[in-house]
Amino acid sequence: MSIPNKDELKGKFRRAKGSVKEKVGRATKDPRMIRESQDDKSAGRAQENFGRLRRKVGDAVKDVGEQIGR
Repeated sequence: MSIPNKDELKGKFRRAKGSVKEKVGRATKDPRMIRESQDDKSAGRAQENFGRLRRKVGDAVKDVGEQIGR
C-alpha cells in the first residue's frame, strides 16, 4: 500500500476540523456552527475518498506498467 496523497490528508484534516466544530457548536448551542461542522465532515469524507481513488488508480497504472516492462 502506498502512502496517502495530499487529497486524503486534506480530507482527514477537514473531517477532524468538522468534529471539533461540532463539539464546540454543541457546547455553545450554536446551530450555525453545527451545520458548518456537518458540511466540513461531508466535504472531508468526499475529498478523502477522491484521494483514495486517485491513489488506487495510480497504483493500478504502476502495476500495469511493471507488467508491460517485464
